[in-house]
Amino acid sequence: MNRFKDKSVVVTGAASGFGAAIARKFAGEGASVLLADIDLEGAEKVASKLTGAVAVKVDVADESDNKAMVQAALDNFGKVDVMCCNAGIPHRGSYMTRMKVEDFDRMWAVNVRSIFLATKYCVEHMPAGSSIISTASIAGKRPRKGLTPYNASKGAVITLTKSMALELAPNIRVNCVCPVSSPTKFDLTSTGKEKLSDDMEKMVIDGIPMGRRATPEDVADSFVFLASDEAKFLTGVALDVDGGRAIS
Repeated sequence: MNRFKDKSVVVTGAASGFGAAIARKFAGEGASVLLADIDLEGAEKVASKLTGAVAVKVDVADESDNKAMVQAALDNFGKVDVMCCNAGIPHRGSYMTRMKVEDFDRMWAVNVRSIFLATKYCVEHMPAGSSIISTASIAGKRPRKGLTPYNASKGAVITLTKSMALELAPNIRVNCVCPVSSPTKFDLTSTGKEKLSDDMEKMVIDGIPMGRRATPEDVADSFVFLASDEAKFLTGVALDVDGGRAIS
């Protein structure tokens, strides 16, 4: 399919995980993609395998970096049709009172402030019919114990999405995706290890009716759907990509 031919897409957190899959999916649908990440080498590696893709180094919590990111998209593509605010960070499972204040502030800057900044600087360059899509989490709807600051930040993403949808309608649609736990490098359940123990893996999967965790491709498919004409009447949606976790 070629649903995004002549469209330009910006993806933050594009060096790995969900972001890399989102970038690949849009590129495969004909879009020109700007891959933004603080890990420039990683973003360049992904971009090198995509036709017409460009990678830029961006700290999404930094205002000047967001301005530069949008300008890079304009310099390369002339407009922004889809802004994918995917970048985010977790914290390893522990009680809120044990978290350092600076770590809490950084999480909110990356997970929430970044969406405000990207939107602020891209909106005036987005034609009618454009989309802003963010990565929230099912944790923003159904929190897990020991992840309180993360849960709260993702709940804020959901509310921010709905509020921006009201403010930017009817010209720009604003939605978000709420994935369940995924085995990416930012695995929230892993306590810092690359792979979950068998017991932990079973516990996580037992809470997901579909019997598996989310994949980056699951999330990428959802982003492309929400940006497509098939979803042209959807705005303010927090789409659960969770295998039924929210209802279990």
